[in-house]
Amino acid sequence: MGTPGSGRKRTPIKDRFSAEDETLSHIAREAEARLAAKRAARAEARDIRMRELERQQKELDDKIDKQYTDVYTRPSSRNAVSGLPGTPLSGGSSRRGSGDTNSLLDPDASLSELRDIYDLKDQIQDVEGRYMQGLKELKDSLSEVEEKYKKAMVSNAQLDNEKSNLIYQVDTLKDVVEEMEEQMAEYYRENEEKTKELERQKHTCTVLQHKLDELKEGIRQRDELIEENRRMQQKIDSQTREVFDLQETINWKEKKIGALERQKEYFDCIRIERDELKDELTDLREKMKTGEKHGLVIIPDGTPNGDIDHESRFGAITLVSQEAAQVLESAGEGPLDVRLRKLAEEKDELISQIRKLKLQLDEERQKNSQHENTITDASGLENGSDLQLIEMQRDANRQISEFKFKLSKAEQDMTTMEQNTVRLEGQVLRYKAAAENAEKVEDELKAEKRKLQRELRTALDKMEEMEMTNSHLVKRLEKMKANRTALLSQQ
Repeated sequence: MGTPGSGRKRTPIKDRFSAEDETLSHIAREAEARLAAKRAARAEARDIRMRELERQQKELDDKIDKQYTDVYTRPSSRNAVSGLPGTPLSGGSSRRGSGDTNSLLDPDASLSELRDIYDLKDQIQDVEGRYMQGLKELKDSLSEVEEKYKKAMVSNAQLDNEKSNLIYQVDTLKDVVEEMEEQMAEYYRENEEKTKELERQKHTCTVLQHKLDELKEGIRQRDELIEENRRMQQKIDSQTREVFDLQETINWKEKKIGALERQKEYFDCIRIERDELKDELTDLREKMKTGEKHGLVIIPDGTPNGDIDHESRFGAITLVSQEAAQVLESAGEGPLDVRLRKLAEEKDELISQIRKLKLQLDEERQKNSQHENTITDASGLENGSDLQLIEMQRDANRQISEFKFKLSKAEQDMTTMEQNTVRLEGQVLRYKAAAENAEKVEDELKAEKRKLQRELRTALDKMEEMEMTNSHLVKRLEKMKANRTALLSQQ
């Protein structure tokens, strides 16, 4: 049956059956006309055959009558023959009569001969009666056989007519069935071809589906690689930012190290000046104790280490170096103790500043030790601070080299990822083109599949119609067979 939307409108079954009935009625009328012609020919042939049979029957009757007359005339000949021996008997009797003496002498012998003669006559009559009875029975049976033969010939002719009619109908139905079988075979062949084509299309569709799955898998891998590339790019960006931050940190540390080195140099200069001032102060104190109260003696520059003659110690003035004199002059005017007090105050201020700078240096060292986790607690010694600065510089250089190596490695990874990105983009383009082609082929295959399904439904509808027609014809054939059986049973 046709499915809705198949684009095919079927004719009603009643119209199809009415057309089939008209066709079959036309075929039946033609068959009846041919059958009537055949019946007329058979009737004529039957008349000719009956006349021939009657002629043969007459000849047979004549022959039987002739045989009967022959047989019937045969006892008279026998009587004649028996009369012939009677002649000898009469001759014998005559002979015996001639010999009267013998017959008169033997009467028993003549009586026995007469008895024998009568017995022979009775036997001959019995034989003739039985023969006539058998001949009459033969005639009766022959007439019965002739009647049966005539009836058999008539029934044979009727059966022959019915047989020829049924053979013609069977031949017609065989032709129709053969045509239907040929159509069914053609439909089956077309169905097998369509089925094979559908199987091929299914196989092609499966292959294309497998390719499409592979392409989808490739696209998924592409997306994963793109995502991984994006993550790597983000990682590279973060590493680049970290490298920049580390470079800034390194630059800041280098600047800090330079500042610390400058502070160290400045502190060294201050320490040297402090030591010199301590030495000068001790010298001045000693000289103030031993020298005059307000006198000053400046040691000339040419005197190495301030050594002078021992006679000068006992003079009225105190000997000082040129640098000490410059320091005392920078202290301002006034008595020596005022200027020394000022120098002591300046010294105390410098010492406090040095302490503050040391505290700041210790704080910076603690910060650097906490940040790098490589420097131990700072000692108060100057040699220890130098070692810490050298260690910090080494760590900074090592970190700089590590960061440079990481930066070069990150740049190499970035270059590799860019190349992979370009390659993956090319693969993506190829996969997209292949996916578009696969989608086009899939659409074409779907359209072809729908077309084949429509043709298959049409073929199945035709097969169903042919099966219904075949079943209808089989029912009509069975009906005709039943009618023939009923006619035979009525006859």
